[in-house]
Amino acid sequence: MAYLGIADEDFIRGKVPMTKQEIRILTIAKARLSSEDVVYDIGAGTGALSVEAARQVMRGHVYALERHQEGVQLIRANAEKFQVHNLTVLETEAPAGIETLPYCDCVLIGGSGSRLRPILEAVDGKLRKGGRILLNCITIQTLSEAIDFFRAHPAGFRYETIQVQVNRLRQIGPYDMAQAQNSIYILCALKQDGNLADSSDGEQDANA
Repeated sequence: MAYLGIADEDFIRGKVPMTKQEIRILTIAKARLSSEDVVYDIGAGTGALSVEAARQVMRGHVYALERHQEGVQLIRANAEKFQVHNLTVLETEAPAGIETLPYCDCVLIGGSGSRLRPILEAVDGKLRKGGRILLNCITIQTLSEAIDFFRAHPAGFRYETIQVQVNRLRQIGPYDMAQAQNSIYILCALKQDGNLADSSDGEQDANA
């Protein structure tokens, strides 16, 4: 597997929000990806997290869902720059498009466009038992909605949440001063139940 934590400035960037390096590292670490995993990145933005995930699942595949055309172009440009060939970009507003994808092992959600609950319901039907859903939340409202969803499915999911505050030192003359980045909540939910058929027949149907 490739190293984690590509420098932020190495990505091709526009005006689309990007998940910062430290958050990408923690998110991928919590995802516990294996080399053959299938991953969805929903609200993929510039594709920074998609690229990091694709470099970890070299025999697997990443599907990046992004509704903005600028973001779609940036994801493709970054995939080309970092030579990841196991990344497919879908220009769509989730949950649209999820039903066409194969079953997955991990779902990364960075942007939901006020459609978090239907997105979670859609990926629940696609996520294999033992798979993980990772949400990066900036607002309390998004975190609360996600927690409400997983609390309503106590037999299906077990979850944990961490709050991350990153400060970077910035040189100002002879001094180094802390510059705070946005505080982020990372929620990791583990799928425990067997609602999704794990059989080879189901896998063949999903990939038909």
